[in-house]
Amino acid sequence: MSGRDWDVDNVVRRATEALLARQRPDGAWWGLLSTNVAMEAEYVFLAHALGRRNPDREQRIRRHLLACQHPDGYWTLYPGGPGDVSVTTEAYQALKLIDPEADRPRLERARDFIRAAGGLEATRVFTRLWLALLGQYPWDALPVVPPEIMLVPPWLPFNLYDFASWARATIVPLTVVLARRPVFPIPPGAGVEELRGPHRPPPRGVFARIDRWLKAYQRWPGPHPGRARAEARAIAWILAHQERDGSWGGIQPPWFYALLALKTVGLERHPAFERGWQGLEAFGVDTEDGRWWLQACVSPTWDTALAVLALRAAGLAADHPALVRAGQWLVAQQVTTGGDWQIRRPHAPPGGFPFEFVNDHYPDVDDTAVVLMALAQVALPDAQRRKTALTRGFRWMVAMQSKNGGWGAFDADNFATWPSRIPFSDFGWVTDPPTEDVTGHVLECLGGFGYDTAWPVVARAVSYLRRAQTPEGPWFGRWGVNYLYGTGAVVPGLVAVGVPPEDPAIRRALEWVVARQNPDGGFGEDCRSYLDPAWRGRGPSTPSQTAWALMALVAGGQADTPAARRAVAYLARTQRPDGSWDEPQYTGTGFPGDFYINYGLYRQVFPLLALGRWRASRAAAREEAASG
Repeated sequence: MSGRDWDVDNVVRRATEALLARQRPDGAWWGLLSTNVAMEAEYVFLAHALGRRNPDREQRIRRHLLACQHPDGYWTLYPGGPGDVSVTTEAYQALKLIDPEADRPRLERARDFIRAAGGLEATRVFTRLWLALLGQYPWDALPVVPPEIMLVPPWLPFNLYDFASWARATIVPLTVVLARRPVFPIPPGAGVEELRGPHRPPPRGVFARIDRWLKAYQRWPGPHPGRARAEARAIAWILAHQERDGSWGGIQPPWFYALLALKTVGLERHPAFERGWQGLEAFGVDTEDGRWWLQACVSPTWDTALAVLALRAAGLAADHPALVRAGQWLVAQQVTTGGDWQIRRPHAPPGGFPFEFVNDHYPDVDDTAVVLMALAQVALPDAQRRKTALTRGFRWMVAMQSKNGGWGAFDADNFATWPSRIPFSDFGWVTDPPTEDVTGHVLECLGGFGYDTAWPVVARAVSYLRRAQTPEGPWFGRWGVNYLYGTGAVVPGLVAVGVPPEDPAIRRALEWVVARQNPDGGFGEDCRSYLDPAWRGRGPSTPSQTAWALMALVAGGQADTPAARRAVAYLARTQRPDGSWDEPQYTGTGFPGDFYINYGLYRQVFPLLALGRWRASRAAAREEAASG
C-alpha cells in the first residue's frame, strides 16, 4: 500500500469508529496500564503484612505470575527484555508465599537465575526492603532515610522537597517503616534463604559514610531527640496527602508504603487506612483466563485528552457529541486547590490537570499542556466555563517553567543532585528536572494559543531545547521510549512557536529519524536505548512509535517524502479489521532504565493523530498548489 489519500481515508474512518466505541459513558477514555510483575508480587507481600490475604485472589495472581515467566525461569521489566534479578526475586518470593510446594520446576529455574545474577545482594533496595518486612533480609543491611528529614525546612539543603513528587510521597512513609523496622513473619518453608549470595563490598563516598553514621544512630539504645516529633509529622503528612480515591500520589509505591506506615504505628483502624486498602480495588484487573493483575497507575485524563486531539485531527467537528462529553469531563478534572508544587511556586494560582481520575495534590505539566490543547479544539455549551479552565490552566503551566527554560512534570526547579547519590536511591529517577518531551508539549500548547518566539517564556524554552539536543540530532524522551518519543514531541513544539522547519536543529533531528526507519516502513525503539546508545531509534516497528516519527516528519514539513509515505503505509497495512492496532511492546516510560509501561490506548490514539495530521498536511499542500 502506498499511502494514497483514499487508503488513509478508510484507515482513519475505521480508527475513528474504533476509538469512539471505547468512550466511557462519563465522556472519558481509559486504557489499561500494564507494567511488570513486581506490582502483583508486592501486593501479595502487602496483603500478608496487613493481615488481609485472599486465597482466591492469590491463586489468580499465581496464574498471572506463571503466565509472565520466561521459559528460562526469569521475569523481565518489559516483554522481550533481559531477565531482571529484582523482579524475578519478588515473583519467586510471592510464589513461595502463596504455596511453597507448588510450581517447583518453575521455582527452581527462577532460583538458578537469581543465584547466577548474584543472589539477594544483587537486587534493588526496594526488593530487599520487602524481604526485610517478611523477615528474609536483615534491616541493618538496608540504607537509612531517617524520619528527621521531616524537620528540615524546604529552604535548607537536604530537605524532603528536593525529591521528585513520586519519590517524596514514597520516602515519607518509608522513613517511619525504616525507623520502626517491623517484621511480618512468613510460614516455614516459604522463605528465600537459598537465594543468599556473597555480600557486596560496602559502598564508598561521602553519602556512604553518612549512611553508616545514620545506621549507628539508628542502633543507638539511648534517646533519639526529635524522633517522635518527626514521626508524628510524617504521619500527619501522609494523612494530609491521601487522595479522594484512597491513593497516595495516584501510584503504587507511595500507596503501599503509606498503608505499611499506618499499620506500623497502629493506625490500621483509621478511616484513611480503610479507604486506602479499598481504593486498590479500582486498580486491579480480573482477566477472562482467571488471572488478576494490578495497574501501577491509571491514566484517564491523559488518555482522554489524547483521544480528543486524535479525533479532531481525524476530522470530527468541535461540537461532536463525543467531544463535548469529553471536554466537559476534562474541565471537571481541573485541580483548583494547592499542592506540593507551591513549595517552589508559592504565588502561582492553581489550575493544572492530573494524570489520573483523582490526584489533587500532584497535577502535572504534561497533562495540563495536552488537556489545554484538547479543550482549545472543542466547543462546549458553557463557553465561559471552558474559557476559565483554559485561562487557569495556561497560567499555572507557564508559572511552572524552571529557571533553565524547560518544564519538569510535577515540580519547578527540581534540580538537586544529592537525592540521586544517597545509597537508598538505586531505583529510577528520584528528581524531576525539566525534560525535552514535556517542554515540547508545552511549546506546542503555547503555539496553539498564538504565542511566538518573541515572548520571553517561549524564547527561554526554545533555548533550552537547543542546548538539550543530542549531537546526533534527536531529543531524549523521559516519559516515552525514547528518542523517537522525545523528537516526536519537540519538533511539533518548536514549529508551533515559529521555529521554521528549515532550522538546522529540526533538519538534523529529522535526518536522524529518517535514518532509523525500519525496512517495513515503521519505526521502533527498544527500552534498552536508555542504557545502550546502540539501541537509540532501533527496535521492532510499533504503531505508537511510528506515529511519533510521522508526527515529527509532518511538523517538519516532510509529509510528502518517501519516509513519511512509507510510515503511513505501515500504519495502514498493520491496522486490524476492527480499526485498532496491536502493540505488545512497552513504549511508555516510568523510570528510564528501571520501569516501563504499556499504555493500552497508545496503539489507538497516536496512529490516528499522526494519520490525521498527515492527511491534513497533504490536503493543505494540494490547496496551496491549486491556488498558486
